[in-house]
Amino acid sequence: MILKASPLQQNFNAQKSLPLPTMGTALDSGIKGYNSYGIYLREKYKGQRVFKTIVDGGFTCPNRDGSKGYGGCTYCNVDSFTPEPSRKLPTIKEQLEEGMRRARNSYKADKFIVYFQPNTNTYAPTHYLKMMYDEALSVNSEDVVGFAVGTRPDCIDAEKVALLESYTDRYDVDLEMGMESIYDETLNQINRGCSHGEFIEAVKLLENSKLDLCVHTIFGFPWETREMMQGYIHEINRFPQIKFVKFHHLHIVEGSIMGVKYKKNPFKLFTLEEYTDLLCELIPLLRPDIVIQRLFGISDWDLLIAPNWGLPKSAIQTYIDKEIERRGVQQGSMYSN
Repeated sequence: MILKASPLQQNFNAQKSLPLPTMGTALDSGIKGYNSYGIYLREKYKGQRVFKTIVDGGFTCPNRDGSKGYGGCTYCNVDSFTPEPSRKLPTIKEQLEEGMRRARNSYKADKFIVYFQPNTNTYAPTHYLKMMYDEALSVNSEDVVGFAVGTRPDCIDAEKVALLESYTDRYDVDLEMGMESIYDETLNQINRGCSHGEFIEAVKLLENSKLDLCVHTIFGFPWETREMMQGYIHEINRFPQIKFVKFHHLHIVEGSIMGVKYKKNPFKLFTLEEYTDLLCELIPLLRPDIVIQRLFGISDWDLLIAPNWGLPKSAIQTYIDKEIERRGVQQGSMYSN
């Protein structure tokens, strides 16, 4: 089957052949209308190239193993956001060494953030977690500046917060937690296995903590309105301990429960233009001190069912950034506490 290039893809291809303008914009100089994680890292680490290196610790989730349910979140296939080396190499040491090697060769990386990403990386006894974390942080330790751990609101407690805080004298430590939606109806529909109230309780555990909290959201559940999605931002703004956010548009992947349902009965998903419109509405509402680690999330082509925007990730990022600049969007310009 021959796939026809989308209008956006055709436009992107055409732009690549155009001569560069003699005078650049603010974006060309690296200035964006929002707090970009890349810029944050460059400033924090004095110009060094710092990259996250993902490790799969072999954890599961309570809504997969039966303690809260089976099948996991309906949108999720862990492989869709786990790099190939993390999926295929058996040991933590091998995963990190290969990930660091690739980042050095492909991106000229200087330093690294060790990132326990797939599944729920605090879903184990604390002594076991410490063993896993210590093993990971011993790999090329002289080049590791940060440590990030992905988890769920119902899998974090004071003892685990204390464990993570014990690393903050040597590393910048991020706790990444999925909020996904603020509406329990949505959380129930996607088999999340925990409520928004549990998210709030987990966030409160981090008051006055040395940990930096990064919150994940998903925009575009077909039953949620634009106004409901704006509510996510107002909720995030309430908590000063939230330092980072990762925004994702709902995308459907192979191997997920939602993927099976979508193939039988497709439903409305964002086009790139529609999602960019939404971001241009949300970013001005977002508290101005929060750093945006990600504006969108998308799986590898071999796992992606929909929406297929017909562009590589770098081109999607460029399109969104240019639209943000063209529209004069500024993070926090409409924020009120």
